[in-house]
Amino acid sequence: MRYAYYPGCVAQGGAPELSEAMKLVGERLGFTLEHLKEAACTGAGVLQERDPELGDTLNARTFAMAEQRGLPLMTICSTCQGVMSQANYRLKADPTYRDFINKYLEPEGLRYNGTTEVKHFMWVLIEDYGIERLKERITKPLSGLALAPFYGCYVVRPTEKLGYDEYPERGTYLEKLISVIGATAVDFSGKTKCCGFPILTMNRDNSLRMAGSHLLEAKEQGADAMVTPCPLCHLNLDGQQPEAAKIYKTQINLPVIHLPQILGLAMNIEPRRLGLNKHIVSSSAVAAKVPA
Repeated sequence: MRYAYYPGCVAQGGAPELSEAMKLVGERLGFTLEHLKEAACTGAGVLQERDPELGDTLNARTFAMAEQRGLPLMTICSTCQGVMSQANYRLKADPTYRDFINKYLEPEGLRYNGTTEVKHFMWVLIEDYGIERLKERITKPLSGLALAPFYGCYVVRPTEKLGYDEYPERGTYLEKLISVIGATAVDFSGKTKCCGFPILTMNRDNSLRMAGSHLLEAKEQGADAMVTPCPLCHLNLDGQQPEAAKIYKTQINLPVIHLPQILGLAMNIEPRRLGLNKHIVSSSAVAAKVPA
């Protein structure tokens, strides 16, 4: 399976362990990933609030790169998926607007014709690779683990721009994948809510309260760890967890694992190679529960 690969900024900067884990898991799955190294940031939704035209131009440029290669576009970031899906929706729906945006791409010899499909790795696993095929790659089922899925808001809404009309079960894919690797999915109300990262620099206290609330609820429901397909969520839920714990005046200590990392464990890839030793909150308790 071949994809134009867009890891996003955070997987190459703030959470490089995600990029490394995806490389290892992709190899096990037989993926060929053509990294779009020249692609820019999606804008993360923040740029779009200030200059939507610039945001759409940046994403149209990335889409054109994938289209030029004749490949679907895959990302490992829920925020990137949400932002790109919304940009793609606008560009495909309005050919006149797309032509206008394409004028900015002409100096690089690029043009977006509206044929690129953008899919998160989580969606690719279910819709393209297939559950049964994935099961064949699981050599060490994680039967002793209870995992809380945390989607992040950008990959679950707005549904009409994220393809939920065609794939209405996309809001359950994390639970399906947790089941495939043999673990138990822990349900909790915060799994599709915002992690708080977007307001971290504007309202730090509320951001930390949001993160702490989700983490504590998942832990109270019996989770050994939280799994997320979004590195920005990971930055807040893992990186800011000690500060969130101070606000709630309690210990949280809930490991937050990237989706490719937990898949890698179930494929018998050594935890250190997956970067599980690079998180703020120790994941040693997770690794200890993995069957020998």
